[in-house]
Amino acid sequence: MGFTEDQFTDDQMIRYSRHIILPEVGGKGQAKISAAKVFLIGAGGLGCPISYYLTAAGVGRIAIVDDDMVDLSNLQRQILHSTKTVGIPKVESAKGVLEALNPDVEIVAIKERLTPENIIGYIKDYDIVIDGSDNFPTRYLVNDACVLAGKPLSSGAVLRFEGQVTTIIPGEGHCYRCLFEEMPPEGLVPSCQEGGVLGVLPGIIGTLQAMEVLKLILGKGDVLKNTLLIYDALKTNFRKVKVPRNPECPICGTNPAIKELGCYEANYCRA
Repeated sequence: MGFTEDQFTDDQMIRYSRHIILPEVGGKGQAKISAAKVFLIGAGGLGCPISYYLTAAGVGRIAIVDDDMVDLSNLQRQILHSTKTVGIPKVESAKGVLEALNPDVEIVAIKERLTPENIIGYIKDYDIVIDGSDNFPTRYLVNDACVLAGKPLSSGAVLRFEGQVTTIIPGEGHCYRCLFEEMPPEGLVPSCQEGGVLGVLPGIIGTLQAMEVLKLILGKGDVLKNTLLIYDALKTNFRKVKVPRNPECPICGTNPAIKELGCYEANYCRA
């Protein structure tokens, strides 16, 4: 689904008017947003604000993959879900809220776990991939798939009072393995279930990811390529860490050792 600049209805002109009056966006930019297709991994703490703001912005198609069900413990931070949707698939709960927010947007709900066998088939028809997952095996799988498929990727993570955001553009900058070459051993890094997460934090990090995606769609501003943005909620501090592309990286380096998707152990909790 998408629009050319001259195909907006009167209602759409009103809906997106605050975008259209921005010189950096305008009608042409809004048409780009409305023609864009993004693939989001996760309908949880990060996925909820990401999908809400991208839907409000009018992104043409948003696919959301998640195989989890809404749990009462999710409601402290996962803003698309409610007490009434406890026990139903997160993608269905999210789809209902997002379609009510903006009927212009096609919401594709996929209740499934991503695997090395299915991920390339899912992301191949989308412009940008967004990782809102909560475990290391998925992060490495998504990173590797995006590098192999040449798909831009927004990656975010939260734990306790700290969040991280980076933007990966294969062939132009670093990838997740340039930051962390191998998955940490199980138990070394606590999960959100074990370590906790302040409920507002995923909203901050997810909104930053949504901003990165819109900048990629519009081709405006500086995205977090070769950069890791770290937010410390307790100190109200943002800092940037430069992450150059590693020529020895096992997947995006000069002579990559990883040429196809391998085994990714799903041994971390879902939060």
